[in-house]
Amino acid sequence: MGMSVTISAATEADAEQILKLQYLCYQSEAQLYGDYSIEPLTQSLDSVRAELTGGTVLVARLGDEVVASVRGSVDADGTARIGKLIVHPRMQRHGLGGRLLGAIESALGTAGAARRFQLFSGHRSEHNLRLYRKHGYTTVDTRQVDERLTLVTLAKDAQGLDAAALATSA
Repeated sequence: MGMSVTISAATEADAEQILKLQYLCYQSEAQLYGDYSIEPLTQSLDSVRAELTGGTVLVARLGDEVVASVRGSVDADGTARIGKLIVHPRMQRHGLGGRLLGAIESALGTAGAARRFQLFSGHRSEHNLRLYRKHGYTTVDTRQVDERLTLVTLAKDAQGLDAAALATSA
């Protein structure tokens, strides 16, 4: 390719690219569960813009193109909720999802003083679940939403993060 992927904070100018990438990436999830009305496929551009101002949003760029993104925020109890980790299909299986996950953990651990990280995935999303487990997440809850979907909530303590990694991401 000749270019390297860089990870940085998203800007308001990235909102449209993030939304388009999200729509592309969640097609496979919708197909897997037989539900094309899932929130990532129906989210509005204004809602993405609101997330950009209300939390931490990171993007991975290849040149000017946003090829991956992740969002997160820390609640009053110190739980960082990570969501919508997306990687363009042509960029998957090259470690970019893991890099982005580490970057959002570092950003939320530094800026938001996260004590714990939490995320969720559908029970059939084996690639996602494997990625999260590889990065130290364990299942803490399962909840059946309907006959097609069981949400798996995974978490890990922020204390497991390397303090030097947190300091260098600031």
